[in-house]
Amino acid sequence: MATFLYRLGRLAFRRRHFVALIWVALLTLAGVGAASAPAAGNTSFSIPGTEAQKAFDLLEQRFPGMSADGATARVVFKAPAGEKMTDAVNKATVKKTVKELARGSEVTSVADPYLAHAVSRNGTVAYASVKYEVSGMELEDSSRDALKEAAQDARDAGLTVEVGGDALTATPETGSSEVIGIAIAAVVLVITFGSLLAAGFPLLTAIIGVGIGVSTITALASALDLGSTTSTLASMIGLAVGIDYALFIVSRYRAELAEGREREEAAGRAVGTAGSAVVFAGLTVVIALVGLSVVNIPMLTKMGVAAAGTVAIAVLIALTLIPALLGYAGRRIKPAGQKSKLLGGGRTPKKPGRPNMGTRWASFVVRRPVAVLLLGVLGLGAAAIPAASLELGLPDDGSQPVSTTQRRAYDLLSEGFGPGFNGPLMVVVDAKDSAHPKKVFTEVGDRVEGLKDVVTVTPAAPNKAGDTATITVVPKSKPSSKTTEDLVHTIRDEGTEIGAKTDSEILVTGSTAMNIDVSQKLNDALLPYLALVVGLAFLLLIVVFRSVLVPLKAALGFLLSVLAALGAVVAVFQWGWLSGLMNVEQTGPVMSMMPIFMVGVVFGLAMDYEVFLVTRMREAYVHGEKPSQAVVTGFRHGARVVTAAAVIMIAVFSGFIGSSESMVKMIGFGLAVAVFFDAFLVRMALVPAVLALLGKRAWWLPKWLDRALPNVDVEGEGLRDADRDADPDGDRELVRA
Repeated sequence: MATFLYRLGRLAFRRRHFVALIWVALLTLAGVGAASAPAAGNTSFSIPGTEAQKAFDLLEQRFPGMSADGATARVVFKAPAGEKMTDAVNKATVKKTVKELARGSEVTSVADPYLAHAVSRNGTVAYASVKYEVSGMELEDSSRDALKEAAQDARDAGLTVEVGGDALTATPETGSSEVIGIAIAAVVLVITFGSLLAAGFPLLTAIIGVGIGVSTITALASALDLGSTTSTLASMIGLAVGIDYALFIVSRYRAELAEGREREEAAGRAVGTAGSAVVFAGLTVVIALVGLSVVNIPMLTKMGVAAAGTVAIAVLIALTLIPALLGYAGRRIKPAGQKSKLLGGGRTPKKPGRPNMGTRWASFVVRRPVAVLLLGVLGLGAAAIPAASLELGLPDDGSQPVSTTQRRAYDLLSEGFGPGFNGPLMVVVDAKDSAHPKKVFTEVGDRVEGLKDVVTVTPAAPNKAGDTATITVVPKSKPSSKTTEDLVHTIRDEGTEIGAKTDSEILVTGSTAMNIDVSQKLNDALLPYLALVVGLAFLLLIVVFRSVLVPLKAALGFLLSVLAALGAVVAVFQWGWLSGLMNVEQTGPVMSMMPIFMVGVVFGLAMDYEVFLVTRMREAYVHGEKPSQAVVTGFRHGARVVTAAAVIMIAVFSGFIGSSESMVKMIGFGLAVAVFFDAFLVRMALVPAVLALLGKRAWWLPKWLDRALPNVDVEGEGLRDADRDADPDGDRELVRA
């Protein structure tokens, strides 16, 4: 592989006009496709294999036009102090609002509070339920605007009005976060390279790659039913790896220049060596993202595949456009160790010949491997302790900031009707095969009403055929509580028992039950997903490193960093530690998607650092250095670049911590902490310590396996052999700056 990529790098350097033209054409084509593509339809949302989804599908069949999984909104009214919602003036305002809401194009029904008995006992709070024909993710912006305007009109009339429900669900804006990440990345790159031009290349190519990827997603959004969250994830991951991969190759190019190679030769060798690491690092990220399909949530699968495509584009750009741009830059890109004149180049170093920080750190770890290993493992283990108390769930309006109308509506309903009113359950009774459907409906209602955590149960509402009915159940506890989750399972157990006796089927659905089912589905998929991703990457790394213990060490280190990061998430978002600093207004269960999402994204990025850092060690070892010295050599060449890449990733993810959305805040914090743990504790401390302790055994591979594995030559041994043939005396003049 190194030889092929070496030739590709030289070709791109020589034919830079052609290569640049191809990428500009692709960017233009993707942009035109995105601009001319039909407007993306509203994204459908389904969770195959869950009881809640099965109930929704059944309701669509038995209650045509009901839109069981359609969005809902609750417009909550509170009377001014000393007044009641039953007063004539307030009542007139509410009825006017109900009529205004009913005119919405996507609205199927609006329940009048005074006819639906939706006024609290003390008469101070009332609510109007609005039902839409499409889900919250599919709702048009015009419908949301109409909902907000109706609420504002009622406020202007003197009432306190707040709006809750999934009808206001919207994808949070993240543009400012990306700008912050890019700005910090630019500063880090300038410090790393000592050159504005060299620092600009990774940013430019990453933006081009993300532009092509996101534009392609936009162009195909309508045909493939891709949502806005798909492009958000693709841009975040694409920007991250795009900067990393270009950074690796530009850094290696400058190192090759410092060894005295001509510029075209240096570009070829940079792509042949660092490019090999980029290819395999990219493959691990692609495996992790495509592996999200194991969860069997269509939306998550599409997000993973689209983001994987953007990563593949980032790899191709790093291998071709970077050497082409280096060809354009010519002598303006300085060899490693030299800075541009603008940034202080040409000055005499204060301590010439002094080892860099990476060399000094690696030498220390090699001398004290046991102490470093113990401290690192104990530190990560301590950080992981809170993960043992991990509680998973999906966020509801109760986890929103108190400044939002959704949270205020949630609190008003809890005040007027009890906390469980924010998460009613819908029991669907399918008695089509039963001899006495009405008796089944009555029995189910009576049995559920007798459960201890139930406040109210509405009478069964059958369909026209009389073979299916819905029963609304209001729990005592809030939707995200463990008590409500237990109640859902209890109702399902009772339903199974009744169904077996009466030839009927009882299902529990609604947004609360759907959240519980999604959390369970994600929990069940975590271990298979982890086994698939880590297993495939383990096999891939065996091919890269030609070792069994190095990939095993990489996988175990990754598990340590993920557990430690989950522990930090639990401590902040579930226990409330540093919640004020992180502006976490409401603690509660950790988002159920967090563990599997963290595994996928962080594993890919962690393997980037592993591959780039350890391939330099492997390269030095293969070329004759002792194992301990190879560790130091790997750090001398790679520590600065890996540190810069990690700082950039932490900056990109930390930008999302400032989001008002609790879910986005949690993802940003979790990923930033995970990258910190993995890059600085695992890759920069535990990896050299373990390799120093293992010595030559680190590179052990059974002979039968060595013969069976393909030789991908990531270390560039073929290039080294060709170099010896071309320059047997090792004489080479240093390239002029």
